[in-house]
Amino acid sequence: MIRIVVDAMGSDDFPVPDVEGAVAASREYGVEVILVGDESKIKPVLAAQNPGSLPIRIVHAPEMLTMDDKGEKLALKARHKDSKNSMAVGIDLVKRGEADAFVTAGNSGAAMVTALFRLGRIRGVERPALAPVFPTATGSCVVLDIGVNPDCTPENLMQFAIMGSIYAEKARGVKNPKVGLVSNGEEEGKGNELVIAATPLLKSAKINYFGNVEGKEVIGGSVDVAVTDGFVGNVMLKTSEAVAKLLVDKIKEAIKNGGPLAMIGGLLVKPALTQIKKLLDPAEEGAAPLLGVNGLVFIGHGRSDAFAIKNAIAWQGMQSKRRYWMR
Repeated sequence: MIRIVVDAMGSDDFPVPDVEGAVAASREYGVEVILVGDESKIKPVLAAQNPGSLPIRIVHAPEMLTMDDKGEKLALKARHKDSKNSMAVGIDLVKRGEADAFVTAGNSGAAMVTALFRLGRIRGVERPALAPVFPTATGSCVVLDIGVNPDCTPENLMQFAIMGSIYAEKARGVKNPKVGLVSNGEEEGKGNELVIAATPLLKSAKINYFGNVEGKEVIGGSVDVAVTDGFVGNVMLKTSEAVAKLLVDKIKEAIKNGGPLAMIGGLLVKPALTQIKKLLDPAEEGAAPLLGVNGLVFIGHGRSDAFAIKNAIAWQGMQSKRRYWMR
């Protein structure tokens, strides 16, 4: 049975969505779930879900990492051998082989640092990268990094490209994935100093390098993997999510305020709109993999609800079956 550790103190509204999502995933997918966090807060929420004989247990972790944990303070909590925060305790379960994967909707920077110190890097990787998928006109595109590395070197981008290519092929089934370098122009030579310096490295790497891509090429489906630094990637992610939400909200508003005919039309197109909403909803996958650390770690939105947590656990369970796809 696949064993997934869930940081029950991760989401903004912890531990309710974290626990509810864990129970739903265990019921639907048959995975064993280990809830890590403050037992006194987790127990009543878990009991309210009537888990019965589901394979769910609690591992007590009296502390938690928050957005206030930064710099030396974060490094100390992340690396100390006897750290009692939920991320450290949960990731240690993966390190000791007592679980197959770890999922959190907590502070992404804290999760990256904790995973880095406690699991270590895969050989040849300088920095891990967070790699969600963006919906595109032809399917999806892995974009990395989207936030845990705001400042990068050209060598970092080359490593992101290699990791993203391997992930797209081995875990997502894309044959010979095309890799693009995010820039403000398609032509080689466009871009800032980082992009220009990274170009020859990506061209020489053993990947299917496509060249520079603008945002429209990423969304248009020109590439399967898009590489950028965490600052640009995070702006891309949040902008695309905001635009997707705006479109859905405006369509609903137009139908609601358009009179009887618009309401009838809305009912007719509701199945199509539901499909589009599902395509654009980040909760459908729930979390993104942290590529480059020596273990399976997935990080979701702080605002994750139970549906997102359930899907994050399901996705991790599937990846755990291929636990050596990055080796």
